[in-house]
Amino acid sequence: MTAPNELRLLPWSGPGGKPCYLDTDDEASYMSRLADNIEAVQLGTAAELLEHASDTLDDQDADPEDLHQLARELTRALRDVLRVATSRGHLMAVSDRHRS
Repeated sequence: MTAPNELRLLPWSGPGGKPCYLDTDDEASYMSRLADNIEAVQLGTAAELLEHASDTLDDQDADPEDLHQLARELTRALRDVLRVATSRGHLMAVSDRHRS
């Protein structure tokens, strides 16, 4: 079992938007692999959305409703990417402590 400060922040939220954590030492466990796969999808979606945003913002005739929807999607993607970055940053710090 991992120490409380070594829990992995998962790339999804629980009830009420609360963070979910994984308590395992096994990086190859089903839940670890699932979290890795979901993070990869979230990062890929964010990259695609960024490209779409660039195209939309370059379009002088972009509909305000389309821009509003784009802002919503970008906000969701940014939230996901920040969660992934927080989780991976924490995992790196924990890994560094174990190596020392």
